This record gives sequence, structure tokens and C-alpha cells, in this order.
Amino acid sequence: MKALVLNGPNINLLGLREPQIYGSATYEDLTTLCERAGAEVGFSEVTCFQSNHEGSLVDRIQEAHGAVDGIVINPAAYTHTSIAILDALKAVGLPAVEVHISDVDAREDFRQVSYAGRACFARVAGEGIEGYRHALELLAERLR
Repeated sequence: MKALVLNGPNINLLGLREPQIYGSATYEDLTTLCERAGAEVGFSEVTCFQSNHEGSLVDRIQEAHGAVDGIVINPAAYTHTSIAILDALKAVGLPAVEVHISDVDAREDFRQVSYAGRACFARVAGEGIEGYRHALELLAERLR
């Protein structure tokens, strides 16, 4: 099994960006966690990708078709705005899990809307970067 872990805007600034909300772990810590956690639950390959650009995320989702078995996605700010990401996820038809580092349900009202989540079979939020481990576990269970 192969998984793609996608991260949207500002996730590259983990450790610097609002540590009271997102914690002190860095993006490098996050990618290391995903690779290790993925191997532990049976993925032969976990590829992590981060972009601040919506089109780059859409391109990676499209490229995932036929190349990976499932997607873990933190669209970050695009969660609440991007129909393009939703449409790409629906188009490729791969099982996907939405993940958020913070508890988006306890934050601002505008964060309550998730377009990408409409194409995902599960959502993990508020578990810090460990939420990615949980998301990979859910994805692996779904693929078995």
C-alpha cells in the first residue's frame, strides 16, 4: 500500500506559526512521523507534500490516481474555500482522510465549513501532529 499525505498553506511553518494552537513540532517532525507511522500500519511508501498553492495541491491529487492507494489531506486554509480540491478528490476516487492539527470545531465560525471533507470518509481534528498517525491508521484499515 502507498499513501500520499498532502498539506496546504502554512503547514511548512509548523513550530513557528501560533505554537499555542499548532504546537512546537516542525514540518520535518511531521513528515518523519508520517513516514514512521505509515510503515507501522503497513504502508510500503508514504509521500508527504506541502504547498501554499491551491493548483499544486490539485495537481498532486490528480497525479495520485493510479499511483497511490489513498490520501491523507490537511487542506489547511483551503479546507474552507476550495471547491477545486474537493472536485479533484472526487475525480480521482481514492479513499481520503481529512486531518487538522487544531480542533477546528472549537475555533472561528468560518473554520466550521469543510469542502474537502465532503470527499473524505473520515476526519481527524484536534490531536496535534499525532492526528496524522490516527489518519494513516484509519486509511490503512479502510484499504484492508
